[in-house]
Amino acid sequence: MAIVSFPAITLNIGADIQGMGAVANLLIPQIPTFAFSIIITALLIFFIIKFPYTKLAAILKWLCLSLLLYIVVPFLVHAEWIRVLKSTFIPTIHFDKTFLGILVAILGTTISPYLFFWQATMEAEDISHSTKKIIINKRILDNMKMDIDFGMLFSNLVMFFIILTTGAVLYKAGIRQIDTVGQAAKALEPLTGKLTYLLFAIGIIGTGFLAIPVLAGSLSYILAETFNWKQGLDKKFHEAKGFYITLVVSLIIGLSMEFLGISPIKALIYTAILYGLTAPVMIAIILHICNNKKVMGEFTNKRWSNVLGTITLILMSVAAIALIYFQFK
Repeated sequence: MAIVSFPAITLNIGADIQGMGAVANLLIPQIPTFAFSIIITALLIFFIIKFPYTKLAAILKWLCLSLLLYIVVPFLVHAEWIRVLKSTFIPTIHFDKTFLGILVAILGTTISPYLFFWQATMEAEDISHSTKKIIINKRILDNMKMDIDFGMLFSNLVMFFIILTTGAVLYKAGIRQIDTVGQAAKALEPLTGKLTYLLFAIGIIGTGFLAIPVLAGSLSYILAETFNWKQGLDKKFHEAKGFYITLVVSLIIGLSMEFLGISPIKALIYTAILYGLTAPVMIAIILHICNNKKVMGEFTNKRWSNVLGTITLILMSVAAIALIYFQFK
């Protein structure tokens, strides 16, 4: 998982940095995109090393509220709602590598392998900080469940409306090719107004500042757990050197994409496909662990968790295998 995760996560980081630099350049055209990308990377390295992530997230998460704009935009541009509902529940399926690639990418970006490492490690750290040792009880598990349920519902709701906004605004206006996040933001301005464009740009920058520490931190956690290094975003640099060096290196490699001419949109798609291909392995491992009484004790999976987990495993595995088959057909 570490070998596969490193290129996928660094591609993701690079695409996010490029996206943030592009929209920042749209807001302040006097400063070139590459300069913004360098400044953003430097700020991220400084703040991640200097401050605990929980403090940063508590501030930056409010910038993500601008993503709620996507839920409003389709109502402003008069989307064909009957067609939308029909296509949502009765989708058109094509058995070719382009369609399956996007399907695997959507599944991969929803259930990304790095999230398993991040979520588990952060929950363990939160509990150990509050109680000095890891103690699990029903209240803690219920809070985790509510957190995950709400987070997944919100993220998928926003994703649905991003897809809908893209179709109802950009595609309908004849815009078929988007290579950068900046192009997407600029394309929105004449179609939905300057306010929409500004909020979209602020949302990209806010979510980037929130997401990149998660991506880089997840990679650091993966390698730290693999090689038994000291770890934690709450630790000082000298307390977890290997952890933070991995984080800094991943950000610098991601930044280099700006100068290599790699399309951030394509990088995001390839990253999501990689996630989609490797996620079934992680799901299988987690299902095995969660049903092992030696590991979980009295907290092994209930029936519905196993049923839903198995369905997810089968669907993602079939999609991944089908994509590989059509890729080489």
